[in-house]
Order: sequence, then structure tokens, then C-alpha cells
Amino acid sequence: MPHYLISFPGSAMQIGEEDFPIVVEESHAAVAAAQEAGVLVFAGGLDEASLLVRVAADGSEQSGAYPQTGSLAGGFTVIDVPTREDAVAWAARIAAACRCDQELRVFADGSAT
Repeated sequence: MPHYLISFPGSAMQIGEEDFPIVVEESHAAVAAAQEAGVLVFAGGLDEASLLVRVAADGSEQSGAYPQTGSLAGGFTVIDVPTREDAVAWAARIAAACRCDQELRVFADGSAT
């Protein structure tokens, strides 16, 4: 089955402080439902305060993201579902819980040929 990435940048979540606890609860419930359905591969968020480095083939590190990438932060969920329609349904459920649109991408086949 294909794996899909459901994600959003942290800045897309435009909610008030008073709504934050319920959004956290509902987003965790959506991820728990995906886990219970057996489609969850991974869910989490990037720590926006952590040090970001690029690592070269020789192991050297350079601070910061690729210039064309800019900042990448927010929430990510990877699911394993049989159809794009299933992925859209899960993305919609997460969008409702997070109160923001979600980006949906399918992973390219990474199997060795």
C-alpha cells in the first residue's frame, strides 16, 4: 500500500490560546483513531526551537536549512492506506482537528529494484 504524508506548517494553525487544549486533544484523538485503524506509520511534530543543520556526505555540518526551503516546522503524519481517497479522508479528519488545511503527498516507491 502507498504511504502518504499529511502535514502542515506550524504557522497555519491560527487558533487562540483558549482553544489550544481542545485542538491538542482532538488532534491526538485523530492520530489515535488512525493507529486503531491500523493505518498510522508515524505522527509527530518538529521542534521549532531545535538546532537545524545540513549534513554533508563527509559528515560536516552547516547551520540552517537549504535557502530554497526556508523554515520547515509543524505537524506530520504518515499513513499507509490503499487509496488516495482513503488518504484524503484521513487528511480531512486531521484538518478538522487541527483547524487548518493539511498538505497531502504520496511517497515515491522506495523499494529496491
